[in-house]
Formats: sequence, structure tokens, C-alpha cells
Amino acid sequence: MSKQKDSDDLLRVGAGTPMGEMMRQYWIPALMSSELECDGAPRRLMLLGEKLIAFRDSSGRVGVMDHRCPHRCASLFLGRNEENGIRCVYHGWKYDAAGNCVDMPNAPPHQDFRDKVKAKAYKVAERNGLVWVYMGARKEAPPLPGIEASLLPEGEQQIIFAQRECNWLQALEGDIDTSHFGFLHAGSVAPEDVPADNLIRYTVTNRAPEYHVTDTDWGTMYAAYRPAEANQTYWRFANFLFPFWTQTPQGALDRVNSRAWVPMDDTHTMFVSLSWKNLPPERAALSNTRGLPGSKLTMDFVPNTTDWYGRWRLAGNAANDWLIDREAQRNGGIFTGITGIQAQDQAVTESMGGITDHGFENLAPSDLMIARTRRRLLRAARALAKDETVPPCVDNPGIYTAVRSGDFLVDAKIAWRDAYEMQMRAAIRPLAQAAE
Repeated sequence: MSKQKDSDDLLRVGAGTPMGEMMRQYWIPALMSSELECDGAPRRLMLLGEKLIAFRDSSGRVGVMDHRCPHRCASLFLGRNEENGIRCVYHGWKYDAAGNCVDMPNAPPHQDFRDKVKAKAYKVAERNGLVWVYMGARKEAPPLPGIEASLLPEGEQQIIFAQRECNWLQALEGDIDTSHFGFLHAGSVAPEDVPADNLIRYTVTNRAPEYHVTDTDWGTMYAAYRPAEANQTYWRFANFLFPFWTQTPQGALDRVNSRAWVPMDDTHTMFVSLSWKNLPPERAALSNTRGLPGSKLTMDFVPNTTDWYGRWRLAGNAANDWLIDREAQRNGGIFTGITGIQAQDQAVTESMGGITDHGFENLAPSDLMIARTRRRLLRAARALAKDETVPPCVDNPGIYTAVRSGDFLVDAKIAWRDAYEMQMRAAIRPLAQAAE
């Protein structure tokens, strides 16, 4: 198989492509529930290269369907959301949230054939502030994924959407590439600048960790490790979860977080971050990015518009050089000259172009997790295309619930998988106690 063929099969997500068909086997987090109001204006929505509209009807049900009216293909984005349906303004044909044609007012009663017309609509579910869409062909959709952060009660969950103008995989790969943290986010930080109780000091002391990488039931996992004092090892664990989820090390394993890198099309991605608000105060105070130069966690957005790519765009972009401050880069203690962790990640991944050229790359030992994840994705997508093998986690949503990421110190004699299991057992308790 040629490298170009591998790249195309990994990156392209349209209908009929290996990766696009694999993505369609899963539920996709598409919108915040708050983005849709009963009988409000429909929203344009791009998912897997398809132009869709989303609306909430009079009864609160959400409809997600092809934006084209099945009559003459006028856009239903212009439609009237009224009385439990979306009505095309061209000839008045009306569709319910499931895509059924419920009114054909320009046809005489004896020529009405509404029962034979159906808009291309997808299955929709809502849970804890998120609207999920299933774009696959199954008559009965699989269960919703058991991503732990998505199971948190709506009041305890923080949801963030942010658009990235690049391919989904190059955006995702930033989350499973741990060695970049010591440069992109902390390149101007010296070890003596970091408090003794902040584990990030090990990252800025040794910016070249070593790795264990393995396949898992949910996808892939890496464990980056560095020697520490008192015969200890500093570990950073992170995960890729099928089909487009990541978990990044943001502190102890009680920092419940998951991120989706949802392909809008081949060159646009929607980042969906889910995290637990109720972190114990002592853990929140020890966030491993707290106080680092340029490391603010908030994001600056431009106002949403109604075009296909008008949702959740960051203020920095290619047109304004991602707001890079060259003076801060030279003298201001910010390695990149760009303020904000998400803005820094956005700049480097978008700078690769809409679709990165894998043939131009020279992967290094620090890219073991990236190479392993690409291979795992390719195998799953091709197995589905060749043998109709159901991809991982689709029918086993509980697999996701036993997975977390984080960083910690343990005795150097403890094997890496044992260290992870020990930390997981200790971390589960605070969340369980908070839920009681």
C-alpha cells in the first residue's frame, strides 16, 4: 500500500471513503443543546462533508437533515420552523424532525404523495447538554458512547466547542504528542521558575521523555516517562479513543476530561471539550499549566455567523498570523509569541495546511503514539470496508468508562501498567464521592 493511499484513507471523511464510513458507525457530538431553541431559526451544520441543518421543533425534538428540500433542492436553512416541523419556503412542503413529509400544500388532495417523500434525516439523541447525531446505515443505532466526561450531570460538566481550519487527524495528533508541551506551551519556562509542587517542572527539566505505547480496547495509550528524585518516575499518560476522542494529561487522574475532534469536512474540524467542573479545590490549584507564561486556558472567539463554517471560530487565524506577538516571542517570555494553549495548538496545526503532507514528514521516536494511532485507525477502517468488521467500541460503549489520562510520580520500580492501575483506583474515589 502506498503512503499516499494510506494518507488518503486516514484523512478523507466523505461518504464512501474508508474513514468516512468508519466515522459513520459512531454517534457524533454535533452541537450544544443550547444552540437550538424551540421553533427557532435552523442552524447550518457541517458533519463528515455533508451540509445539514439542525432545528428544534415546537415539542423540543431535534431534527438533523440534509439542507436540501427533497422537492426541488431549495435549502431548508431558509425554512420556517413552525408547529413541529420545518417548512420549505419555496413551495411549502413541510418535514418533521424525523424527515417525514407531513404537508404538501401545493398539490391537490388527489395528487398528494407526502407518504412517499422523506428528507434525508439522521438519528438524534440529547444527553447532558450535547446533541449527538448518528449518520450510519443501521436501522437501530448503537448505544451512545460511555465517554465518562459526557456522563457527568449537565450542571457539573463544562462543554467547549472551537473550530479548527485543518484536517481532523492533524488536529487530534496534537493531543497525543506529549513532547511538544515542553516547547510550544512551556518553551520559555526554566525549571527554577516552577513551584516545587507543580509536576510540570519535570517536563521543563527534561524535554525529551521516553515512551511506552500500546494498543488498547478503546484505541491506543502512551506513557511518557522521565526520572525524578528519590528513585521515582514522572509519568504522563494519555489516550486515543475511537473514532476521534482524546484524553490529555492535565493533572492527577481525577481531572476527568475528554476531547472530540469531529470532522466537519476534510479541512475543517470541530473541537469538543468535555470536563468536570467540580474538581476539588486543592487539585484545581495545582493545575500543571497554572502560571506558565502565555498559558491561559480561556479562548477568544469571534461572533458566530450563519455560514457553513460560522460556528465557534477563534479570534486568531491564518489571516492575522494567529495574533503572534514577535516582541513577546523575543523578549516577553512567551516561547511562541502566541497567548493561550488552545491558540498555540491551533496555530501550529493550521500552519501545516488544510491537509498535512505525510510524505514530507520525518517521524521521530517522540511520534510513536502518532504512528501507532494511525496504524490502528487504518486497520479498523479497512476491516470495516473489506469484511464489515464493526469498529472498536461501537457496540461496547462501556469500554470508554474505564479510561482516564493524567500525570503523577511513583516509585521507579513499579511497572508502567501497574502504576496506571494504582493511580486509577485512587482517582475514581473523589468523583464517586462527589456524585453521592
